[in-house]
Formats: sequence, C-alpha cells, structure tokens
Amino acid sequence: MSYLLLIMEPIGQRAERTSEASHAAYDTMIRFGETLNERGVLVAAQSLASTKEAVRVEVRDGERRFIDGPFAEAKEMVGGFYLLNCEREEDALAIAAECPAAQWCTVEVRRLAPCYE
Repeated sequence: MSYLLLIMEPIGQRAERTSEASHAAYDTMIRFGETLNERGVLVAAQSLASTKEAVRVEVRDGERRFIDGPFAEAKEMVGGFYLLNCEREEDALAIAAECPAAQWCTVEVRRLAPCYE
C-alpha cells in the first residue's frame, strides 16, 4: 500500500536558519531517504521550493488563471515529501516518527487513494 509523508514546515522557518543549519537539515533528510531506500520502502522523495515561487492554476468556464502569491494566510507549507510502499499504516506511521523533520516540522501521513473515497 502506498503512503505519502508530507513534510509540513512552519512558514518562515527556512529564512530563520543559517545557511549551515539549512544544509545540515537537508543532508539529514537525504540520509533518511537513503535508509528508506535501503529498507526497500522508498518510492520517491523530493524537497520543494518555498511557496514564494509557487504559482496556482485554475480553469473556470474554460478560462485559465495563473495566480502567484500571496496566497491565503497559512501557518504551514508543504516542504517536501516521501512516497512509501508499506504493508500497513502502522509501518508508515513508524517511519514518520523516525523522520528527522518530525523534530522541527509536522509529518502528515496520507494513504494514496482515489478521490472518490
């Protein structure tokens, strides 16, 4: 079964870190992904750029709209993800608890499923 670990970062957290601290956190997350790969549960993982670079796309009545920030006020942003293949939800939750980012972010665990569920 597939589960997505969403790394939910507080807005502005990246700007508060020094360059050295940012690189150290990133390296820690890379090493965590490598261990998940070695365990055979990692499908994909990526870090995402800040929401400052995001563009939202809407199509209404055939009209496309591209909207860049600022967006609705939010306290968190999706900073990255790990896509896992685990046998049970408990396995995905255990991995989320092992994730280094759980020390400075919230790790949201979501099962992949059709949108009609």
